[in-house]
Amino acid sequence: MVETGLERVLAGEVPSLEKKRLGLIANPTAVDSSLRHIIDRFAADPRINLCALFGPEHGLRGAAQDMIAVDASDDPQTGLPVFSLYGQRDGTLAPTAAMLSGLDAVVFDIQDIGSRYYTYVWTMVLAMRACAEAGLAFYVLDRPNPIGGDAVEGGAIADGYRSFVGLLPVPNRHGMTAGEIAGYARETLALDLDLHVVTMTGWRRTMRYADTGLAWVMPSPNMPTPDTALVYPGMCLIEGTELSEGRGTTRPFEIFGAPFIDGDTLAAALEPLDLPGVRWRPLTFLPTFQKHAGHPCGGVQLHVTDARAFLPYRTGVAALWAIHKHFPDYFAWRQRAYEFVTDRPAIDLLCGSPAIREGIDGGADLGDLAATWRDGEAEFLASRQRYLLYP
Repeated sequence: MVETGLERVLAGEVPSLEKKRLGLIANPTAVDSSLRHIIDRFAADPRINLCALFGPEHGLRGAAQDMIAVDASDDPQTGLPVFSLYGQRDGTLAPTAAMLSGLDAVVFDIQDIGSRYYTYVWTMVLAMRACAEAGLAFYVLDRPNPIGGDAVEGGAIADGYRSFVGLLPVPNRHGMTAGEIAGYARETLALDLDLHVVTMTGWRRTMRYADTGLAWVMPSPNMPTPDTALVYPGMCLIEGTELSEGRGTTRPFEIFGAPFIDGDTLAAALEPLDLPGVRWRPLTFLPTFQKHAGHPCGGVQLHVTDARAFLPYRTGVAALWAIHKHFPDYFAWRQRAYEFVTDRPAIDLLCGSPAIREGIDGGADLGDLAATWRDGEAEFLASRQRYLLYP
């Protein structure tokens, strides 16, 4: 069984943390092997001096939906102040000097899901930068990449397209743990930071989450299972359109569609593309909230038949390509603000450049679209080697 960084701290293997005045960035996933939360464990441990709490997107307790601002509060269990790192504007995404005042170090313990769009690692990077400026130490209690650390897919981020769904030029599926990204970020951003990554024991890069022996705790309200995490590096691209990505159903990101889509037509268009490790099933669904809430949607559910062969990013791009091709009169890219950005289309932020959007709009075939990210993918695979902490 995999032992997380938190377990090693609780076992007394990280004495440099003891007696420091600590701030903690966490969410519901920060549990030990008995599913006890890090806040409760730290608050009850006489070696640990927990002084402040920080909540990322979705909040410390994980109740808020995506892109919903979270307010500061006090934690009802401990009475400690809870500072929000996801407010009404982009200036609220990093801890301020006032929030960090009186602390010696900040601890980060959140389960990531292995996709560049998932904002928790960027909360970590912004907090690292703030701690470097304040002269505080930073500790990452590492956890597995639930979709494995061996596969990388997608390109880099072009100049002008960095955002809270990609602050550093990592691919859409990066194959790294939070601790590894922390090391990459410290060097890439040239941070003068006292960084400590408390590594896991027992984790190997080829593992999927089912191999770890750890219980799955939902990292966010629409990430119910490791299956969701596996498809997310591709199917999150649906957020860059006016299609429903399945929020408001029990299988978000595995289900997608819209009122104008005929599921049989879409499934028939996707099957001949011979995308590895996936099959398509037509369906009708009724989202209970967010896009097209209360309106029957035609669409498909993707069923991953071979997780190791499956290419989530190529699959997501293929889904956009097929919908645009077969329903051109109704397909629309999202134009509304996305993760605090108003001057770039959401799909460009997700893809890291306009190349996919412009290619689909211009009639490029799927092979041409895939060629746009191959060089960036290869470059990252080579450059990430020095930051990897696990075999």
